[in-house]
Amino acid sequence: MSAIRFDQVSLQFAGMSRPSVDRCSCEVASGRLVVILGPSGCGKTTLLKMVNRLYEPTSGRIYIDNQEIRQLKVTALRQQIGYVIQQSGLFPHMTVAQNIAVVPKLLGWERPRIQARIDELLALVDLPPSEYRHRYPAQLSGGQQQRVGLARALAGDPQVMLMDEPFGAIDAITRSSLQDEILRLQRQLKKTILFVSHDVEEALRLADYLLIMQQGQIVQYDKPFNVLTRPTNDFVNNLVGADDMVRQLGLLRVETAMMQANSPSSLAQGEPTIDRYDSLRHALSLILKTRASSLTVLDNGTPVGELTLDHIRNSASLTAS
Repeated sequence: MSAIRFDQVSLQFAGMSRPSVDRCSCEVASGRLVVILGPSGCGKTTLLKMVNRLYEPTSGRIYIDNQEIRQLKVTALRQQIGYVIQQSGLFPHMTVAQNIAVVPKLLGWERPRIQARIDELLALVDLPPSEYRHRYPAQLSGGQQQRVGLARALAGDPQVMLMDEPFGAIDAITRSSLQDEILRLQRQLKKTILFVSHDVEEALRLADYLLIMQQGQIVQYDKPFNVLTRPTNDFVNNLVGADDMVRQLGLLRVETAMMQANSPSSLAQGEPTIDRYDSLRHALSLILKTRASSLTVLDNGTPVGELTLDHIRNSASLTAS
């Protein structure tokens, strides 16, 4: 696993009146997905691109696992970092398999290992290898291209992933599906991910931690629920909609509010079901949609508790207090 540390990092482009990134310091723990959030021009993409040295800081240092990245050759650094951009960045003249094989070939892997890795990754991103490995990017939908881009970024098994608004050009339904994919892969692979977004809903859904930037500076770095309930200033409050109680419910799991069952037989029969790891926001929507008096909470298909509108209301009152 790889941690990333920014130590008073600044970057001022020639001819600009102020730094694009201004004395940024924070540490991203290994295996954590951190979303860099902020308005256009706040410096979030610039900060991201300094990690793989597409930009060099004017001052300050960046470390990966306590090694200052300027002590590494640029090619060696980039080979150990996965990079996913908005338009997938696939080579149009290469097949899906050839695109995924780029980094493994640079790393000197043997052909059988590369071919096995291609099939493994295509299966991982839910693109059957027999159907997709010989296609060209032009033969794929936008969502499929992004899945291949993600597979290519994972090909060399990097511990660090940089994702620069990777779903920004995708329709809402496909975007939601790809967000689900990222969450599934992250639970499975536990990469250290920096993910740039300007979309608050996306950020709250994906992030272990939010890194919020304003005019080149980090103004808050915390867990999403803490950002919503204890914003640092008015800028953060307005950016994330901290007064939106429904949004806060989206960050609370059903298990935090449910009433546990003494036995499955004690639960109401025929009520709609919900998973214990779903959000209270989803539960509220389900109760309103079905007009059910309660939901049966499941854990791997087994009933473990009950959730009512009063339970959700009580949780909302606690977060507001």
